[in-house]
Amino acid sequence: MKTRHVNESTMAVKGMQASGKFDSFISCLTLENFRNPKSRVSILRLAGVIGKVGPGRGGMTLEGLNESIESAFNKSNIEAVCLAINSPGGSPVQSELIAGRITTLAREKSIPVYAFVEDVAASGGYWLACAADEIYASKSSIIGSIGVISAGFGFSDAIKKMGIERRVYAQGTNKSVLDPFVPEKKEDIVILKKLQKHAHEHFIDYVKSRRKGKLTQNDDILFNGEFWSGAIAEDFGLIDGIDNMYNFIKKKFGDRVTIDYIKPKESWFKKRFMSHIGSEIDAESIVNAIYNKAQDEQIVSKFRIY
Repeated sequence: MKTRHVNESTMAVKGMQASGKFDSFISCLTLENFRNPKSRVSILRLAGVIGKVGPGRGGMTLEGLNESIESAFNKSNIEAVCLAINSPGGSPVQSELIAGRITTLAREKSIPVYAFVEDVAASGGYWLACAADEIYASKSSIIGSIGVISAGFGFSDAIKKMGIERRVYAQGTNKSVLDPFVPEKKEDIVILKKLQKHAHEHFIDYVKSRRKGKLTQNDDILFNGEFWSGAIAEDFGLIDGIDNMYNFIKKKFGDRVTIDYIKPKESWFKKRFMSHIGSEIDAESIVNAIYNKAQDEQIVSKFRIY
């Protein structure tokens, strides 16, 4: 009899708890929630060097970001997509592909896009920012660097001193242009400059189309490769204002807003194996890792100010 009484008491308590949860759930279904539902905003982070940068560690590519980009736009009842950008640039092709995917989905789904620059949006990083309808930054953010650059080293004298003979066999007059192990040729430079000119003109056309009616300076100032602080970039029309993402979201959508943070998925291989790299790494992998790190650091350090 005593056991039965205890069981009945326990069931009564559980019933009250369940009823409490149900009442709590019902209280959320107020008429206000139906009349004035919460706004919903996706935040997509675009950070780092653009393009593939080495084995086991990649920069931003459309292949790696496409799923995240689609997820940002496919959330139900989404009112805006915010891009958190912190990139010194990189591959012009991947910059164009990523930005193009964002603008295509924004147009198809009629969803506004806002970009917020953290430390830097330079070169390809600024290309990504221009995928947005409006761009905001901090006063000290680095903006611009709308140009094209190629850099490398010449080793022709070095291999001579080491007694190394370079052997190259090619079909096609210009197949071995810019070979770092032979003295630089004027005709090679002409070919490179022509390629750079086309890429630069394409970049300029893109910025003008995305910032139409907003740019306040002439081409010689805006497109000479220089970069500026956020405050000056605002004066030049390269960005729309000085603000940070969370302040903007609150002012634009109020306190009743749900934020979806979109995180790119890490590959199973990278999660399973790259965190356990040990003595199996060969010399070539080590050299590649050091070289890739040096390349990244060279790009990033150009815009680092202390």
